[in-house]
Formats: sequence, structure tokens, C-alpha cells
Amino acid sequence: MKFTKMQGAGNDYIYINCFAERVEDPAALAVRVSDRHFGIGADGLVLICPSEIATFKMRIFNADGSEAKMCGNATRCVAKYVRENGMTAADTITLETLSGVKTIAMEMFAGKVLSATVDMGAPILEGAMLPALFEGETCIAQPLPGLDYRVTCISMGNPHCVVFVEDTEAFPLEAVGSLVEKHPWFPDRVNAEFVRVVDGTHIQMRVWERGSGETLACGTGACASVVACVLNGYCQKDSDVTVLLRGGALVIRWDSARNTVFMKGPAAFVCTGEIEA
Repeated sequence: MKFTKMQGAGNDYIYINCFAERVEDPAALAVRVSDRHFGIGADGLVLICPSEIATFKMRIFNADGSEAKMCGNATRCVAKYVRENGMTAADTITLETLSGVKTIAMEMFAGKVLSATVDMGAPILEGAMLPALFEGETCIAQPLPGLDYRVTCISMGNPHCVVFVEDTEAFPLEAVGSLVEKHPWFPDRVNAEFVRVVDGTHIQMRVWERGSGETLACGTGACASVVACVLNGYCQKDSDVTVLLRGGALVIRWDSARNTVFMKGPAAFVCTGEIEA
């Protein structure tokens, strides 16, 4: 089976072209290829598939085999993959995901995709929609029971819990991230972002992704973090906010006129190869 490894701001996945390959058990394959010692090594597996409602369809599986609804960094990589492999001649595509159809506009130079901007849709704050079991309709700077943190909860097609901290690098992310991920508030688990506000247009973020642990970047997490910054008065709508991640930077803007979040960032090929199916 042929594969391509790609990364967006250090968030790396193994991509399979399902127009040409057949994957019988994607969950098991995700576990196998994601292993950084006995496999290829990645944060998970992405299948690029035909779609009846969009230009292409993306299925994404975490390193533990669980299927994710959405990954912002992966959407940009899919766009680069299909454009540069001649699967489309368009500079804008639509992509079917489990959290809806996303529109991706590519910035081109000499036939190569330099960056891509994804319309990530409107942020969801209602607990029943995340899902989350906090009291009240929304959770903005509420204490998280059992842990000494105030959190803001947002869905960008998948659930996020944002915690503001003074120092992201010194923060004990591995210990706390796992506790937040599996907290009783979140019946389907949650992605946890730990954010330091630099100024009104720059933030630092580390992320603990459900099913994968710490990753170098998370596109939906960056979007959720900027939305949380706006809701808590640290940033403003309609402003570009640069999110500094361990794997690079993403630019996020919450557009008030359309109530949608735009994410701009890079996508890059790492390598191609073959693995036994």
C-alpha cells in the first residue's frame, strides 16, 4: 500500500489515497502506522476518499485508532495533496468531514501550494452540542471540578477545553492534559489547550489531543483558543491572531460578519513510501 507522510505546523499524519488504495480496517492501520518505533510514526492516519457532496472526503483516525471528526491541519494537507498530485486543477476545494463540509482556498506559486486558508465554520458553545456536562448553557472561565483551573469550552467540529496559564513551556501538560481529556464533564473525551496570552494578536499554545496525547500543533485547537481569547477579553473579533505552537504558527481570525473562524497555515510533504497492507 502506497502512503504519503505530510505535516502542517508539525502535526503529522499518514495519508492514503483511497481513489487508488483500499483500506479494510483503518482503525487498526492507524495504530500500526502511527507508532514512532515500530511503524512509520505519526499523529494518526488520514484517508482521502471520493465524496458525493464535496470535491473530496477526509476520514481521520487518531494514533489510538479512534475516528476523529475534524483536524484543521490535515484539511490543509489534503488540499495540497490533491492539488499537487493532479487530482484537481482548482485553487479552492470543498472537503467532506464528519463535522461538515469545509471550504479550503489555496495560495499557489509556480504550481505549488504555499499555504491554505480553511473556513472552519462557526464556533459552538452550547454544552449539549460539544458534548459537555457543565452547568449552564455555556462555559466561559468556569472552574473545572476536581482541578484547580478555570476553563472555556468550545467545539470547532470537535470538543475543546481551553485553559489559560502563565507559562506554557513549564506547564505539566502530560499530567494535566490526560486528566482534562478524561474529565467526567466530557463523555466523549476532549482536546485540551493550554494558552499563554502574549498580546492582543499573539498567543502561545500547547495541546493535548484526545486519542493522541501531546502533538506539535492542532488546527481546531488553535481556532478554539482564539475564540476563547475573544470570549475572555484577551483578543478581538475580526483581527488576525497568530497562534505560536511547538511545530510552527497558524493565523486565526473570527469573522464577526459571517460568524465563522478562518485558519491559515502551511502544509508540507515529508516522504512517500509503501507499507504492507
